[in-house]
Amino acid sequence: MTTPSQGRRRKVDRFGERLRLRGSTLSPGLKAVADYINGNRRTVLGQSALEIAAQTATSDATVIRAVQALGFDGLKDLKRTLAGHLGAAISSEDRMTTTTQTLERDIDASIDFVRDGHVIGIAEVTRPENRRALFAAIELMRGASGIGLFGIGAAAFLADYAARLLIRNGRHAYALNRTGISLGEQLLAMRRGDVLVMMGEASAPCEGAATLEEARRLEVPVILLSSAASPAFGQRAQVVLQVPHGTSETEPLQGLMLVCLEMLVIGLAATEPDRSLKSLERLHTFYEDIRRPPRGG
Repeated sequence: MTTPSQGRRRKVDRFGERLRLRGSTLSPGLKAVADYINGNRRTVLGQSALEIAAQTATSDATVIRAVQALGFDGLKDLKRTLAGHLGAAISSEDRMTTTTQTLERDIDASIDFVRDGHVIGIAEVTRPENRRALFAAIELMRGASGIGLFGIGAAAFLADYAARLLIRNGRHAYALNRTGISLGEQLLAMRRGDVLVMMGEASAPCEGAATLEEARRLEVPVILLSSAASPAFGQRAQVVLQVPHGTSETEPLQGLMLVCLEMLVIGLAATEPDRSLKSLERLHTFYEDIRRPPRGG
């Protein structure tokens, strides 16, 4: 008996196969172009040779040579091959397949993949523009009566975690992280005077659109954390923090989103340390009460 996954025909990654076979023979310049294409396949579909060259610090002639060295007639041929493999959308299976094929069962390469992704990402997150955005976001949070944290998928866990950190530091905070109609119950917690922290995606899901609409109705300002937000998210936000999570083709890294959330929480606590300390003192009192044996026990 075959399972659905066994019966489903897997698309052949012709570009990936050629890169694995010929990548080691490429010069450093050609390899830089090939690696860029491999990590940004969907982006490359809309780029010219000059634009790819600008991203790889090479020339358009080098881009064409790299494409031809991998066995394609030219950039159009490459794009047709990529488009045929990618289809309409990139699934989690596709991302993991691309990631594992790139790493070639090498544990050291896997460690480096995560390390390098975070090291590069930290540099991006702490650029001057992002620092200014972090300052602006913390000022909005400081003046808010409550802080809502929207995130679904992997970000749902981060929304819960950040809400707990904020509560511990004396803030009224709540997660908006359910999907479907269950999100409606959570949205009832949003009040005028709150601020909304949204962990956004490249596309705006129905839950995100509904959350933005409620924020608009209540005139709640929006702080957006995203690597490539849709216009629906980006145009509505008062503050946008750029949070990279790897390339569009490989398994995303969520650690940088957590880093940004912790920067917001710690930065907010630093602006009003007395508030955080008083809240933590109350919390430890609760701990002692909970641990104390019941009377008459």
